[in-house]
Amino acid sequence: MLQIETYPPVNGNQYLRLSGRLDTHTHVELETALAPLLDAGPRALVLDIAHLEYISSAGIRTLLRARKALAPEGGQVLLLHPPPQIRKVIDLARAVPLEAVFDTRHEADAYLDRIQQGVLDGDLDMPDDGTP
Repeated sequence: MLQIETYPPVNGNQYLRLSGRLDTHTHVELETALAPLLDAGPRALVLDIAHLEYISSAGIRTLLRARKALAPEGGQVLLLHPPPQIRKVIDLARAVPLEAVFDTRHEADAYLDRIQQGVLDGDLDMPDDGTP
């Protein structure tokens, strides 16, 4: 079972909290929840996965699809609070760049602030793949 909590966007960033299992049986629920959010074109999709117990290859594909959907506009997927077993799978699958995985929301917000300020100052261009 997968629980998905969606929060209102903050500064163009969309936040969600995932709990339970993201697997062959539940990945469609996440894809369905993400579709309208990705269509809105957030700067970042921030997923709090502290309470995610398990992720399968189907869950990894869902994360990769989200990254691909956001990349043309320079958006990205960030992960917060990954449990050790989830972090290991994500690292091995290279589903999300390591610099987009954060232990706290404060770290993720500071990262997003730096990127946005860099773009405003003209010091940082957003590459096509969504990574800074």
